[in-house]
Amino acid sequence: MNQELDFMFVKYARVWIPDVEEVWRSAELTKDYRQGDGVLQLQLEDGKELEYKLDPKTNNLPHLRNPDILVGENDLTALSYLHEPAVLHNLKVRFTDSKLIYTYCGIVLVAINPYETLPIYGSDIINAYSGQNMGDMDPHIFAVAEEAYKQMARDERNQSIIVSGESGAGKTVSAKYAMRYFATVSGSASEANVEEKVLASNPIMESIGNAKTTRNDNSSRFGKYIEIGFDKRYHIIGANMRTYLLEKSRVVFQADEERNYHIFYQLCASAQLPEFKALKLGKADNFHYTKQGRNPVIDGIDDAKEMSTTRNAFALLGVNESYQMGLFQILASILHLGNVEVKDRDSDSSIIPPNNGHLSVFCELMGVTYQDMSHWLCHKKLKTATETYIKPVPKLQAINARDALAKHIYAKLFNWIVDHVNKSLHSTVKQHSFIGVLDIYGFETFEINSFEQFCINYANEKLQQQFNMHVFKLEQEEYMKEQIPWTLIDFYDNQPCINLIEAKMGVLDLLDEECKMPKGSDDSWAQKLYNTHLKTCALFEKPRMSNKAFIIQHFADKVEYQCDGFLEKNKDTVNEEQIHVLKASKFDLLVELFHDEEKATSPTGAAPTTGGRTRLSVKPVKSKTGQASKEHKKTVGLQFRNSLHLLMETLNATTPHYVRCIKPNDYKFAFTFDPKRAVQQLRACGVLETIRISAAGFPSRWTYQEFFSRYRVLMIQKDVLTDRKMTCKNVLEKLVQDPDKYQFGKTKIFFRAGQVAYLEKLRADKLRAACIRIQKTIRCWLARKKYLRMKHAATTIQRYVRGHQARCLAKFLRRTRAAIIIQKYQRMYVQKTCYKRKQAAALAMQCILRAYMARQLYKALLREHKAIIIQKMVRGWLARQWFKRSLRAIVYLQCCIRRMRAKWELKKLKIEARSVEHFKKLNIGMENKIMQLQRRIDEQNKDNRSLSERLNGLEISHAAESERMRVEVHRLRGAEEDAKNNANKVATLLEELERLRKDLKNTQKEKKAIEDWAKTYQDEMEQMISELKEQNHLLKNEKNDLNRLIQEQGQQWTEKMQRALKEETQQLENDLNEERSRYQNLLTEHLRLEEKYDDLKEEITLAVNVPKPGHRRTDSTHSSNESECTYNSEFAESEEGSRGGEDVSKAILDMSLFLKLQKRVSELEQEKQSLQNELDRREEQFQRARARDDEEHKKARGAELEYESLKRQELESENKKLKHHLNEMRQSLRGSAEAGSAAPGSPPYTVLLDQLNSSNEELEVRKEEVLILRSQLVSQKEAMQHKVRHKAMTEPLPYIEDVQKLTDAKEISQAYMGLKDTNRSPRFTRRPTEVNELVSRLRSPFPDYHKLNEDGELWLVYEGLKETNRLLESQLQAQRRSHDNEVEVLRGELQSVKEDNNRQQQLLAQNLQLPPEARIEASLQHEITRLTNENLELHSDDPKEYKAYRISMLRRMVDLMEQLEKQDKTVRKLKKQLKVFAKKINDLEGGQMDVSPGQTTDEPVHPVNIPRREKDFQGMLEYKKEDELKLVKNLILELKPRGVAVNLIPGLPAYILFMCLRHADYVNDDQKVRSLLTSVINSIKKILKKRGDDFETVSFWLSNTCRFLHCLKQYSGDEQFMKHNSPKQNDHCLSNFDLAEYRQVLSDLAIQIYQQLIKSMESILQPMIVSGMLEHETIQGVSGVKPTGLRKRTSSIADEGTYTLDSIIRQLNSFHSIMCQHGTDPELIKQVVKQQFYIIGAVTLNNLLLRKDMCSWSKGMQIRYNVSQLEEWLRDKNLMTCGAKETLEPLIQAAQLLQVKKKTDEDAEAICSMCNALSTAQIVKVLNLYTPVNAFEERVSVLFIRTIQTRLRDRKESPQLLMDTKVIYPVTFPFNPSSLALETIQIPGSLNLAFLTRV
Repeated sequence: MNQELDFMFVKYARVWIPDVEEVWRSAELTKDYRQGDGVLQLQLEDGKELEYKLDPKTNNLPHLRNPDILVGENDLTALSYLHEPAVLHNLKVRFTDSKLIYTYCGIVLVAINPYETLPIYGSDIINAYSGQNMGDMDPHIFAVAEEAYKQMARDERNQSIIVSGESGAGKTVSAKYAMRYFATVSGSASEANVEEKVLASNPIMESIGNAKTTRNDNSSRFGKYIEIGFDKRYHIIGANMRTYLLEKSRVVFQADEERNYHIFYQLCASAQLPEFKALKLGKADNFHYTKQGRNPVIDGIDDAKEMSTTRNAFALLGVNESYQMGLFQILASILHLGNVEVKDRDSDSSIIPPNNGHLSVFCELMGVTYQDMSHWLCHKKLKTATETYIKPVPKLQAINARDALAKHIYAKLFNWIVDHVNKSLHSTVKQHSFIGVLDIYGFETFEINSFEQFCINYANEKLQQQFNMHVFKLEQEEYMKEQIPWTLIDFYDNQPCINLIEAKMGVLDLLDEECKMPKGSDDSWAQKLYNTHLKTCALFEKPRMSNKAFIIQHFADKVEYQCDGFLEKNKDTVNEEQIHVLKASKFDLLVELFHDEEKATSPTGAAPTTGGRTRLSVKPVKSKTGQASKEHKKTVGLQFRNSLHLLMETLNATTPHYVRCIKPNDYKFAFTFDPKRAVQQLRACGVLETIRISAAGFPSRWTYQEFFSRYRVLMIQKDVLTDRKMTCKNVLEKLVQDPDKYQFGKTKIFFRAGQVAYLEKLRADKLRAACIRIQKTIRCWLARKKYLRMKHAATTIQRYVRGHQARCLAKFLRRTRAAIIIQKYQRMYVQKTCYKRKQAAALAMQCILRAYMARQLYKALLREHKAIIIQKMVRGWLARQWFKRSLRAIVYLQCCIRRMRAKWELKKLKIEARSVEHFKKLNIGMENKIMQLQRRIDEQNKDNRSLSERLNGLEISHAAESERMRVEVHRLRGAEEDAKNNANKVATLLEELERLRKDLKNTQKEKKAIEDWAKTYQDEMEQMISELKEQNHLLKNEKNDLNRLIQEQGQQWTEKMQRALKEETQQLENDLNEERSRYQNLLTEHLRLEEKYDDLKEEITLAVNVPKPGHRRTDSTHSSNESECTYNSEFAESEEGSRGGEDVSKAILDMSLFLKLQKRVSELEQEKQSLQNELDRREEQFQRARARDDEEHKKARGAELEYESLKRQELESENKKLKHHLNEMRQSLRGSAEAGSAAPGSPPYTVLLDQLNSSNEELEVRKEEVLILRSQLVSQKEAMQHKVRHKAMTEPLPYIEDVQKLTDAKEISQAYMGLKDTNRSPRFTRRPTEVNELVSRLRSPFPDYHKLNEDGELWLVYEGLKETNRLLESQLQAQRRSHDNEVEVLRGELQSVKEDNNRQQQLLAQNLQLPPEARIEASLQHEITRLTNENLELHSDDPKEYKAYRISMLRRMVDLMEQLEKQDKTVRKLKKQLKVFAKKINDLEGGQMDVSPGQTTDEPVHPVNIPRREKDFQGMLEYKKEDELKLVKNLILELKPRGVAVNLIPGLPAYILFMCLRHADYVNDDQKVRSLLTSVINSIKKILKKRGDDFETVSFWLSNTCRFLHCLKQYSGDEQFMKHNSPKQNDHCLSNFDLAEYRQVLSDLAIQIYQQLIKSMESILQPMIVSGMLEHETIQGVSGVKPTGLRKRTSSIADEGTYTLDSIIRQLNSFHSIMCQHGTDPELIKQVVKQQFYIIGAVTLNNLLLRKDMCSWSKGMQIRYNVSQLEEWLRDKNLMTCGAKETLEPLIQAAQLLQVKKKTDEDAEAICSMCNALSTAQIVKVLNLYTPVNAFEERVSVLFIRTIQTRLRDRKESPQLLMDTKVIYPVTFPFNPSSLALETIQIPGSLNLAFLTRV
């Protein structure tokens, strides 16, 4: 021990020392402690030095601080040093820094009131804690509730949750949340919503039993114990409430800043309501009983709103309106009674003034007489043995009697309400078990303590004794289970204090005895207490300065009680005559309250104060006649003691769970921790006693594996053995010398307090020494490497410098010598060369100059002559070009002016066009159009003529009348408008004439100005020539700038359009996904209603028809499903006919419920159909928009983009309009559903008719617009193609491409506009004069050629002419080559045409021999073969020609397909007619012959068509009608998916069912088709209901349902589904029935199966996720194991039964392989995988957010590694593009958040930008939970977290903390056609389908 002290109390060790302000302060040793030292040298956290003197007697050292890694632990018992400062500091760090209000302390949950609403009680949190072990999640009230619920179900033992604490600590809220958890998790066993009733009792009890105090705004002024009952399935069936010690004195008295019970203020706040007028209430300040506290308002509480909540709770619990008004009437009378004024008559009597208003109201409300009540309020009756006296009482006694009556009435009312709450919560079902929630007052001590505080502290003494015994028992059981030698732990036993209170001659006994005395008083009772206990009991004391008080030493503290009022409160007297007056009332409810008064009142007037029943777990005492007098003599103390004994018996018979609520400060500041107040409450609530009991034994407990993982660094290699237990034993014997400091159990090692800190210090020192050694070695190696590099560099530099210097010297010497020699020879050579050069130059110059002058003269003459000719021609050409451009510009200007005038004229014409006549014509057109639309509607609704004929009369008459009135109105309006327009037309014409005159004058003025300006322009032409170069340069620069600007704008516009297109596409996809999700949720709701309907049907069947022996009941699922499906009504009727009587009896029993369900189903089906239509329209619109946008993007033409943007806006407006119409339709449908079927003329019918008409009008308009647009596009396309072909023959290809580019980029239009602007400028309008001058110069007899060619213009013209000639030559050659090629091609085509002609003649001869039905098909087959051959030949010869030819052939094929479609429609129509005629013939013949459609043809044709028919009928299976049930049974109900998936082809059942369906379609048997499809759908539903939990079964039928759906689409005959079909598959298409509605039903069924698959998969994955992703150490040794407390968490070391990441990956592989074996569509597999990864990410993140021990740096690394393994799995399966990785993004960012730096503002900015997938609440939660695992890590500061919150303040996001794990992404089923030929499918014998015949 001494060695350990010397080791622990060393320099830098941290200790706790007592402090007056902070209770405990932290300090650090500045000097090692040695044995015998009397002083410790300490340094406080603020840097102050301190000498701490030790007690010389005990020499006790101060408490040591725990290591930093243990601070903030979830369980206080996990601390190594278990003492008061460690507990207080741990709670403070968790509460203030981490914002965590819950902490475990062994078996106790410590809850600190945050005085702030926290988002930790939602349904998502409840679901997260449901099913979890108590130690696996962070501390929470839900964890305690889950533990109680789990132990009740597991141990079949009743449970109790004991919630205690001071007033304002949050007891009521904690109890309320525990009850909410039970109500949410368990649910109710019936439809009575018992859990809602249990929760509804809370607002009632709070209103009548809670009040505002100085410590709490909602303080419970009574204790209650609520027993929530459960049945055998552990569903809530009812509840029962017991109440204790209601504070009745609050009714008549409140201290300052306090209030009466809430219900009084709620009544006063609602006094203005009409139903409360009779109560004659007012403001709370008007009544004596509600104004004494002088603060009737609570901040943030609306009493009127609370009153509404209370009334709703009463209604929910079955208290009707009349009873409620009766209760409020009694409460109002209490308020009026408090205002009754009593006056003195004399010194011994009092009187109430006559006609007292408040007393009159009281008597009126209570139904009693005024005289009796006023008399007995001021008098009392005295009885003697012989006579009875009536004696007046003084004023003070009268007031006390009035207040006693008010308290008595309120207590009776309180008990009545409690009884009725219990009755409403009582269940007739037998209770199997219960969970009790005890919300009782904590230990209280005030400046003045009275009878109430005495009873409260007495109850807490009993609860503390029970708590101590339970903790002691648990410790003993743990030691015995681990087989550790048991040593008796000394703990505080408060039995002496309890004996002092409740034993014989105890405080309560003496109090009751004094109450029986005639002249008993508080003073005499106090003297009896002094005489009895002062000398005999050490726990009883007498105050020094008082004879009317006594002190009791409770377990928490000493409390001084004032004796004044004890006797009066214990008696609780009330005047019997007043009670008799109330019993004589005419108010029934008041009489009901006092009907048992004979049993409740005593001779002295004592009345009971406790309400509720105490029937559970306690046997009632049988009453005897002789005990009647004793029963009604019970005092308040005796009753409280008896009820407390019953409560303790109940608690002892249950398993208790403890919640201790702590009030952090007295000022209700949020997250403010007052250490003094916290320590007081910790001592009072027993938390420190739990710590003391734990510390007395072995509080720290480790498993052998955890100890080995944590402290392996302290071992050497030879100490590590295969047996972990022996390894730990050997190591501990070396590390800890004292064997009493630890014990070895069966599975754990037990340590004394402080030993874990000692081991942690050893571990930290070992790691620190290892770090220092590593740092030393690395630094030495780095320093040596640096020294060697510097040495090598220095020697190298020296070598090179010295060599360089030597080379420089040698070079200098050589250069000096060489320079002298060079100078000598150079000087000589220069002089010699200079002389010779001068001589030769003189001679040459003379000769050359003379010759040059002669040649130059000749050349000059020749050049001038040629230049003059060239300038003449070029300048003439330039002048003509300039003249043409100017002429075009002038013409354009004239066009603009005329266009402007035409616009003005058009504007006037438009004004004139807005006349009545014009509108009349338009309206006439609209009327015609409306009539056309009406006729079109009539044609389209011919199938519903039976209904339309009844409506047509009203519609036609109404339409005719409205049309006639509309025409008359239009005619009258037109006449009026004509009159107005004729009057205004003359004035308009006069104004127009005047305006034209003004325009003429202006034009003349402009003409004159232009002429004047032209003259001046001619003078300025000379100056313009010199400025042309500069202007040309500027123009070039401007052109370059404009080109660059155009390119930038084009690029920006393109990017903008792409961005807008992407955003719009994303928005459309989001809307589509929302619609899908809403639709699929409706399907889920529909399925739930179906299942509910089935269950109800089964219950009705079981309740009515008891099955007899041998009776076999038909499966209700089959019948219910058939009866609910709209598409199988006929089949259902035929099948239900045999059970008609049974169904009728069922319907009679619960017809209302059946009608409600049927109505709900019909509403859901209507809404489903409307949503499906909307979804289809949205998808079609989305596809059209995407195709149109792609085409526009490829063309990149500005005008079309603008047009399409306008079109898109129009479509968006249309979309909004349609949405508005859809909402109106939904509202009208709801209205019609409530009022019945809509009749003609009703508002829903009118709305639907108007919307139908408007929709048809819009449809016609859109069709016309589409046709016009298509015609315009086709004409433009043909014109462009013709133009391109024409230009291709005359212009070179590069020039065409440049023009096309300029056209696309709008450069031509911009250049032209620039030219116009330039021509308008003064400089360039002078150009025609310059041209004329140039022409005149060229034509002059002596032109100046130098001046003409000064800019090199002639050379440029000459080069241009040469380039033009070359281009023309190359074009001519290209034309010749193309002409030759065309001739060759034409010859080849002529030859092929001849061959085709011969072949066609042969085919024609063959076709003439075929029957008429087969001619068309044969000719089409031959045509397709011919086209295929030609395509192959063309493709091999020339791809370009093949492309053009293919386009033409496709057009021809489209024409042929249209003809074929028309003929098919004609054939179908004829077949339907034939079918009708055949049925008529059968009816006429009496059904003697059964003629199928295949046998209606003539007999001679049969032999010819037999081979053809056999070929067409391949791929079909024939079965008999009676074999249908056998088919469904063998193929669906009894099929084993495993065998089919492994041995047979995927989707085989779907193919077989479709082949059977094809045969039913072929024989045209609609009854057989309907019956087969209905049986298939119902059987699949049945097998899913039976084996819905089997993933393999659900996957198998999902695959087959999708394949069946794809087959229905692929062989439906629709062109959109036949693109990938082979010719043979096209022959197998359905011919008689359109099964589009059944496709929708199958799609809905597939959605239901998919959701069932996701639920099955989730149930398998859910147990693996947390263990595999979080708890298991995939990378061993990265995350260290921290010490844990009593609530052990799941170990991160992989055991045999735990799940790992490999388990998850194996399960994912299993899912994937099963789906692949079943042939599931790849796109569907991607959606399933995406959902799997979402569940994994959401569950992992939610658990991470609720577990403080998982938020560390090493755990972040583990998570990132696990996520990388999942991504690797996606890569292996080629599923990276399915969106699964994106669903893990929140988890990835959370892991990164755990690993990044969290100190500076830059780190905060990086975190905010990185964590975009996490919400602000999640980021802050992770930072608050971040916990260092090793001593080298640092915690996140509060300032940094606040910085993060400030930066993320502007985020708009959901405040929800956890992710919703129940989200299911909307599923889609992309069409996936099959290439498998139906005729090749073989049916194996193992399926037992021998009755099927291949056709």
